[in-house]
Amino acid sequence: MTRKIYSLIAAAMLVGTAAPAIAEPGGCLKYGAAGAVAGHVAAKHGVIGAIGGCAVGMYQRHKYRKSIAEKAALWDKEHPMQGKQNAGSGWWNNRSPVANSQKAQWYDAEHPANGTAQAPR
Repeated sequence: MTRKIYSLIAAAMLVGTAAPAIAEPGGCLKYGAAGAVAGHVAAKHGVIGAIGGCAVGMYQRHKYRKSIAEKAALWDKEHPMQGKQNAGSGWWNNRSPVANSQKAQWYDAEHPANGTAQAPR
């Protein structure tokens, strides 16, 4: 019996470690769970807390994705591909979340908040 339990725990841990390529903040599950706990502890209204937490999580993720897309657009604007060898390549014009995330990281590296520029990794 304990062998089955340990194997189920190990399988759950393996499935739980399969994370997406991009780490994004929040989301409905994370904020919904926190809202459910807070609602249950505060006033025994866990369902209402979960709904509120889910809404907040979706809004936070929307804000994050919007800021990434804006930074990627600014990076594209500052680094035009006119006259370069790979102008019009599939990756350069790609608007996927992975490409936007990479471009946003490059933009952040070139425009740090404290004023010291770093080379992109």
